[in-house]
Amino acid sequence: MSTRKRKNASAMRMVGALLALYREAAGYTQRSLGEVFGISEQQIASVEQGRRPLKLDLAEKLDDLLETKGALGTAVKRMPEVDLIPLWAEEFLDQEQEAIAISSYENQVVPGLLQTKAYAEAVFRSRVPVYDEDRVAQLVAARVERHAILLRKEPPITSFVIWEPVLNAPIGGKDVWVEQLRHLRQCSFLPGLMLQVLPLSRASHASLAGPFVLLETPEHQRLAYTENHRGSQLIADPDEVAILTQKCAMLRSQALTPEDTQDLLDRLLGEQ
Repeated sequence: MSTRKRKNASAMRMVGALLALYREAAGYTQRSLGEVFGISEQQIASVEQGRRPLKLDLAEKLDDLLETKGALGTAVKRMPEVDLIPLWAEEFLDQEQEAIAISSYENQVVPGLLQTKAYAEAVFRSRVPVYDEDRVAQLVAARVERHAILLRKEPPITSFVIWEPVLNAPIGGKDVWVEQLRHLRQCSFLPGLMLQVLPLSRASHASLAGPFVLLETPEHQRLAYTENHRGSQLIADPDEVAILTQKCAMLRSQALTPEDTQDLLDRLLGEQ
């Protein structure tokens, strides 16, 4: 395990142990505490066992409920920022593995779950500052492993909306780009998967603020995930998730139908 991973694990176990101590002192079980905030007993257990990071908004609510004078919020804030950023992404990937529904909007690159190996490599090689060869290889391997989610015996219901300029950007060169378009065409036939393109000609656009992903867990909790230049964020606040859910519904109505999207991919491939 890397030094960063060890630091993350140690900090998460410390925060989890504090939560368990304060919860028991206040007379709550993991189940009864979870019910207060509408989250599962398993999620509380995961935090207490150091397997899942405690989010700051939840930590502050717990401090109020358990009357711990800001101890949990302070502990979360004291975790080094350089470690907090990858933790959000790691938790998102864990949730993605178990999700029963995934909805994604992307306006920069093809969604990670639909990327070919060559396209993913080109995306990671485009990063500034650049990754070294070992890091690129690790990231590509991790991204390719995620594809198994769509091929599970009982795959999640998935919806992808991609802004049309993404399909016209030859990331990695023409051969990589054409292979990626073919892969999207094949993925569009997977059971439970809906692929739609938002045309550049549309006069309205529900998410000019950028891409996002919505997840529904087996416990039917709804989460959202966003990324920007400063890092990534896993969102559990119901109000914020509701806003992104509304945007997602609007994007689907603005996008081409799945059948028209397949026709568009055929036209793009036919021009090559």
